[in-house]
Amino acid sequence: MRRRRFVDLRWRERPLRIEYAWVGDAASPQPPVVFLHEGLGSLAMWRDFPQRFCDLHGLRGLVFSRHGYGHSTPKPAGEPWPVSYLHEQAHEALPLLLEALAIERPWLFGHSDGGSIALLHAARFPVAGVIAVAPHIFVEDLSIASITAAREAYETTDLRSRLARYHADVDSAFRGWNDVWLDPAFRVWNIEAELEAITCPVLAVQGVDDEYGTLEQIHGIARRVPQTRLVELAHCAHSPHRDQPERLIAEAGAFIKATAHT
Repeated sequence: MRRRRFVDLRWRERPLRIEYAWVGDAASPQPPVVFLHEGLGSLAMWRDFPQRFCDLHGLRGLVFSRHGYGHSTPKPAGEPWPVSYLHEQAHEALPLLLEALAIERPWLFGHSDGGSIALLHAARFPVAGVIAVAPHIFVEDLSIASITAAREAYETTDLRSRLARYHADVDSAFRGWNDVWLDPAFRVWNIEAELEAITCPVLAVQGVDDEYGTLEQIHGIARRVPQTRLVELAHCAHSPHRDQPERLIAEAGAFIKATAHT
């Protein structure tokens, strides 16, 4: 991955410093692919997947850590993420970053929470297309059970120390995600109706063995967004870019190539 950089933004009267890196072909005629990480992710936690994807398909990619993650500005201590945090990231924070980096009409490649952010952004702003990998469009019992188990693991195993390699403030990163998902008020979170405003092509990908959501998540997208292409991956859990990287690289690349001029 190329050299990590930082961009300074101002969001809601607060300064934010966001870490990012460009990967792939800077001369690509395609709009950039913007990679949006999961609830515990960061720029570094993508590892070499964005670089491999962009190099193989001749694309340029932007990889970054959202506010609260990686080496971006941490979430303020004592201020939990609101139930609307995914909407805020999609409708406010992401547009600020794209504007600062002069990115217009990008491809959005989002995993988990990042997939939800990509869909929400596409419902309001022009994008070339969305690749939503293991996205959430509503809350399921399975999701809550796995997130509850993650909290126990964070408190009783080496999960905290392993995540600390990727986040400057690991407690901010973990608690910000975990606390809001386990907030009873979040149980009714649902973006299905908002998806109907999406007009761009969508590729929705999910592992059959996803421990954080059932296949109903991507099937629900297809019902609301008829131009959606579904890919179900066997022998794959919540992170297809780690469990089935070659298949995901092939499927997502073919999707961009097939829909780039539609």
